[in-house]
Amino acid sequence: MKKATLLWIDLEMTGLVPGKDKILEVAAIATDWDFNEVASLTATVKVDEEIIKERMVGEFWEKNKESYNGLVAQNKNGETARAVETKILDFLDEYFEKESIKGDSRGKGKIILAGNSIHQDRKFIDIEFPELGKRLHYRMLDVSAWKVYFEGAKHLKFKKPENHRALDDIKGSIEELKFYLSFLKEEK
Repeated sequence: MKKATLLWIDLEMTGLVPGKDKILEVAAIATDWDFNEVASLTATVKVDEEIIKERMVGEFWEKNKESYNGLVAQNKNGETARAVETKILDFLDEYFEKESIKGDSRGKGKIILAGNSIHQDRKFIDIEFPELGKRLHYRMLDVSAWKVYFEGAKHLKFKKPENHRALDDIKGSIEELKFYLSFLKEEK
């Protein structure tokens, strides 16, 4: 079986404040270095309705009513954060080698996390999925760094669909990175 090298994760949360906001939806795609999908996973974390009412307010959620309604409806069938984390850890065990990457002594054997603005998702992971956080390398593949460079220096913009659902967002991030990498010269 082909093993993965990158763990693409996207989280949909009640907001962007770690510790106050909560993870609602998780999607993960395991890929190789060429971004070929090895496997994917989606899960819903059950969040207290009071937190949803308190935190999922304002202009962002008003503009994204369809996403809001989908996440709230899905929440009713969610699982505990611990159960979702266990699913993700089982996913890692199945699709990643024990020694996933070669790195220095601080990161050897840990999995590289990839995504768009993944540093923000990592804050939530470290709080709500601490065992997953321990399995991740301190280095991350953040597509938003490429976005900053290509938009600022090259005036190139990738039009990514913004439906704010985790699995679609990851697929968009993978396509976005492929777009930026297409401008690099091929090695001979």
